Amino acid sequence: MAHADWSVSPGKRWLALAVLQDDGCYLGYAPQPVGEAQTLLHRLRGLAKPQGCVLVGFDFPIGLPLAYAHRAGIQGFLAALRQLGQGVWAQFYQPAQKAEEISLYRPFYPAKPGHARQKHLLEGLGVRSMDDLRRRCERAHVGRRPAFPLFWTLGGQQVGKAAISGWRQVLTTQGELLPGVSLWPFCGTLHHLLRAGRVVVVETYPAEYYSWLGVRFSPRRPGARVGKRQQDERAANASVLLAWAEAAGVNLHESLRQAILDGFGASPQGEDAFDAVIGLFGMLEVVLQRRPLTEPQDEAIRNVEGWILGQSWI
Repeated sequence: MAHADWSVSPGKRWLALAVLQDDGCYLGYAPQPVGEAQTLLHRLRGLAKPQGCVLVGFDFPIGLPLAYAHRAGIQGFLAALRQLGQGVWAQFYQPAQKAEEISLYRPFYPAKPGHARQKHLLEGLGVRSMDDLRRRCERAHVGRRPAFPLFWTLGGQQVGKAAISGWRQVLTTQGELLPGVSLWPFCGTLHHLLRAGRVVVVETYPAEYYSWLGVRFSPRRPGARVGKRQQDERAANASVLLAWAEAAGVNLHESLRQAILDGFGASPQGEDAFDAVIGLFGMLEVVLQRRPLTEPQDEAIRNVEGWILGQSWI
């Protein structure tokens, strides 16, 4: 199992791994830089035993909002993924620089900060609200604010540009899905997909996994840097993370244990390494059946929008 905390910047992409041992328990390792994005899935497959498989999570969106897909004539995400960036979709991955450049074939906006307004995006794509540009799994629910919409490229999370790099550099090569790689839930149920020799890709949301694991940060204060960006805040959650691992029966390599106790170091990349591990632990919560797995039944979600692993709200 692997989880990648993704970013537009290659230096902020971190990967956490856990390997199933002969005793039936997972062993987690300290996070490491992702390295070459184009070879990541191939490298992960090489780490598995011949009869093993790989489950890998990414925290960038995998899927398209239904309202947009309907207007663009898209009936399935997998089929669209093979066409994006080519033909009439040649400019799909190029964020519009001006409002008048926004179209169904060029939906990301803006290319850079300036005088961009969300209403420009709504008008350009012919929808009424930003919720129309959110997939169902991204909308607000009890205990969670709405996620940033896919096509709006401003904001701290930069999900739009992260999705562009992830779809182009990881999920596809020359417009085609990599051999032996399946995307959940588009290709089937998780139980069906986890087969020998396969690499199964799922979408994750570490910010939602915090509450599952008991992670808490100090209340925000005006002008103060708090939360996961601070090493002492990350280190303050060491006891709950170690307690979770013990309760879940997940063994930790000493390097990972020390990283957790140290708050993942003082460098700016510490928050990325932290979220890589949070994402991995959240995936293990589902795989170890400590949290129910919701398999979307709605055809539009399964084929177009996709789903976040472990999210139960529909």
